[in-house]
Amino acid sequence: MSGQGRGVAVISLIVATALWGSAFIALKLAFTELPPLWVIFARMALGSLVFMLAWRWRGHVQYRPGDWKYLLGLAACEPCLYFIFEALALQNTSASQAGMITALLPLLVAIAAYVFLRERISRTTLAGFLLAMCGAVGLSLAGSADEHASNPMLGNFYELLAMLCAAAYTLLVKRLSARYSAFMLTAMQAFTGTLFFLPLAALEAPLPQTISALGMATLLYLGVVVTVGAYGLYNFGISRLSATEASGYTNLIPLFTLAFAVPLLGETLNTLQMLAAAVLFGGVALSQWRGATPVPVGVLD
Repeated sequence: MSGQGRGVAVISLIVATALWGSAFIALKLAFTELPPLWVIFARMALGSLVFMLAWRWRGHVQYRPGDWKYLLGLAACEPCLYFIFEALALQNTSASQAGMITALLPLLVAIAAYVFLRERISRTTLAGFLLAMCGAVGLSLAGSADEHASNPMLGNFYELLAMLCAAAYTLLVKRLSARYSAFMLTAMQAFTGTLFFLPLAALEAPLPQTISALGMATLLYLGVVVTVGAYGLYNFGISRLSATEASGYTNLIPLFTLAFAVPLLGETLNTLQMLAAAVLFGGVALSQWRGATPVPVGVLD
């Protein structure tokens, strides 16, 4: 890949992680006004509407016999199971702590990609991931308790389950991205999520009769900007880079989550948190370091 093409992919991944970091805040705000499953249904439905309006730009589709299994698995991982676990997580833990758990995703993807895709893992990559994870954990440990975290242990466990779904999703996107455009993969997620969450939301609680301007704005942001923008950019980025490399950028999510939580939820960054954030950034940079001598695919050096 050319340097320019790689640069576009990297920028896409950074913007995607920033949007995902903000999504934790938006979901916390939306959950205070609306039942969680109705929030998720609304964001899926709004995303689907955007994709239908932009259908002429859907990109390439090269279906092969048997792809239905991977497409079904992708949709089951995200949005179905992922958003169920994330909703449960954010009902029990703080946005900041949930964001911390996302630091585990690159390690999960790296291990799974080595096993299933035979992508190489260098010592530098592993060291960077571990350093970034230490920074993310440090951000969590250095912070004060969040008054909205009623059961942090349970909530963080649900977020870990969400990350396992995200790891499987990442590998499936990598497998399918050569035959399906980022538009098509993201649109399929939105359509599937709309159909999946509507009956679940109806069973959870009656359809809300009123919604504030802030609540509507939050739903529009989640549905249009996050569902369409973040997933579209991430799917584009992972189609241009390896699964392991692309997932490394998700280590930025905890930092972005805290950056948005400070002005919107009143959380503050202390000195230890700022030092941990610097460690996190250093780990991400180290994990993306490209040596001059390539390692053969499938070799753990």
